Amino acid sequence: MLDLLIIALVDDPTPKDTEVKAGPLGFAVWIFMILAVVVIAFSLVKQLRKAQAAKDAGVYGDEPVQKDSSATTDER
Repeated sequence: MLDLLIIALVDDPTPKDTEVKAGPLGFAVWIFMILAVVVIAFSLVKQLRKAQAAKDAGVYGDEPVQKDSSATTDER
């Protein structure tokens, strides 16, 4: 039995680099992974904005942030 395993491993040819190609399925997987990273990044930004807004509102026990309207107006 061990002899058959050794023979099977020895006779298993390894393909050359020029014989192996990803093809259209590999390209589709690559594009899907890029799109998944973009979706995750947008979701992360959205969640961080929601967390910052909640922090500014004092949800987490911090003092609520008072927006000073005089700081945004131009003084002439």
